[in-house]
Amino acid sequence: MNDTTGTDTTLYYVHDPMCSWCWGFRPVWQEIRQNLAVNIRVQYVLGGLAPDTNEIMAKAMQQDIAGYWRKIQQHIPNTEFNFDFWQECEPRRSTYPACRAVIAARRQQPELELAMIESIQKAYYIHAKNPSNDDTLISLAENLGLDKALFAKDLNAQCTHDLLHEEIQLAQSIGAQGFPSMVLETHRHTQLVPLNYNEAQPTLDFILQNI
Repeated sequence: MNDTTGTDTTLYYVHDPMCSWCWGFRPVWQEIRQNLAVNIRVQYVLGGLAPDTNEIMAKAMQQDIAGYWRKIQQHIPNTEFNFDFWQECEPRRSTYPACRAVIAARRQQPELELAMIESIQKAYYIHAKNPSNDDTLISLAENLGLDKALFAKDLNAQCTHDLLHEEIQLAQSIGAQGFPSMVLETHRHTQLVPLNYNEAQPTLDFILQNI
């Protein structure tokens, strides 16, 4: 996918672009990536949090998820959420479209995969836009300079659905538990990496000790 360095050590980062804990973990994850040994290959894996649906989320679920956002703000200080989302959008419990958007961006311009993930997160959590909607995702792609028509075609193409299904299966096969998850694979073993949502160093130390 990206950051390939030709090594037999791989760090899988299993995520969903609409996962609120992934959003909260983002600053620490960026620090981890910047300080990894150069011989570690990072591979992003889309775990697929919630499948496609056209049903509007029940009010009780909306309140529950808004509550998760507040919990994250308590657990990870300075995490920003725009709670206007719950008044301005018609939320659906559907993150697969955003996952497919990452795949469509990667297929067109692999170097923009991470930019698409970040664009989806900021649209959702800061600008109160709904990444469950294709028109939101297509607008984000256009803003990144991607070919709008090609992206719109790829977004719901069967091959994109298939690739997402393969990544979800990969996440399950390597033992990912929730989002985000990090799994370290070496020639000796494959193991879950413990996460600290406020400090990068404990995770970096664990990786160094197990490669």
